[in-house]
Amino acid sequence: MKTFHNEYLAPYTSLRVGGPAETLIIAESYADTVTALSSLSKPAHIMGYGANCLVSDQGLDGTTVLLRGGTVNVEGTTLTADAGIWWDTAIQTAIQHGLWGLELMSEIPSSVGNAVVGNIAAYGQQASDTLLWIDVFDQKQKEVRRIKKDQVTFGYRESSLQKQLELVVLRAAFQLSMLRTVELKYDSAITIGEELGLDHTTLAHCRDIIIETRRRAGSIWHPNEPTDLHTAGSFFKNPMVSEKQARELAHFDETGATLERVINQSKIHGGNAQRASAAHVLLAAGFHRGQRWDRVELHPSHILKLATLDGASAQEVYDVAMEIVQTVKSKLDIDLETEVKFLGTFNKKC
Repeated sequence: MKTFHNEYLAPYTSLRVGGPAETLIIAESYADTVTALSSLSKPAHIMGYGANCLVSDQGLDGTTVLLRGGTVNVEGTTLTADAGIWWDTAIQTAIQHGLWGLELMSEIPSSVGNAVVGNIAAYGQQASDTLLWIDVFDQKQKEVRRIKKDQVTFGYRESSLQKQLELVVLRAAFQLSMLRTVELKYDSAITIGEELGLDHTTLAHCRDIIIETRRRAGSIWHPNEPTDLHTAGSFFKNPMVSEKQARELAHFDETGATLERVINQSKIHGGNAQRASAAHVLLAAGFHRGQRWDRVELHPSHILKLATLDGASAQEVYDVAMEIVQTVKSKLDIDLETEVKFLGTFNKKC
């Protein structure tokens, strides 16, 4: 366990912006996390690897705890991982043991804890699909307790844990399978697999296909590897729209797929044919890849990613995100929600 004071959080996030933590604790194990949280008089700000958050330029008061490290274990078909484990490490462990259930979420940048809290999802799989239970630390009661999956409400890239800030996920268990549980049906990934001569019905090849699909979309990020482009992944959630809007927005697809196929892909990716692609929404509202606002831009390859350039501030990112949300509402009457979590205080423009 490491402790710092007035430590800037920008280097600990994928966007590389954000002010200092009054006190920063890096918990490198389950025991570290419990010890750190037990010693605090006030609830802490909790972060993992900073891949899905925007930290205010003013920083965070009190104590911020980064969960980074722990263990992964497999017993039979049950995989148990500490919250600070890098998500893809858990997936690699599952695949090494021949276990299906997480492979379509390969290389999503996240800790295990944040994967559960945010119910991360990709290509028709979500974290909650195989979740059995979680161990949490209750910052109010100062105790550790186990919560079963059915005691948590999960939805599209969300969970009730996001509103229960006093609960910190310490460990999670997943019930996996020796047999394939979800078939890969996403067109772009299947096409890439065919191009590479990979069989998506085999576990290792399925993972390889997903990784290459994400790589081509600019969606691979590792916390300890330098990169010239700083993003927090997809900044916006796919919104629910009317059936009419879903069909209208599908016309903005750039893959050349038929209208019905685009709508079917939206159902696979978001669980509902009326959950429109946020990328299509931004295109329909007039935004485009590579669009720049001084030191913030839309990713040249992936319109849903906001990328920071040298010298960018967290406030600039926030302002651009709010401009996009307001423009989409004004032009399309669609309420666009951010997937990225805002931490700290931001100045809101009237």
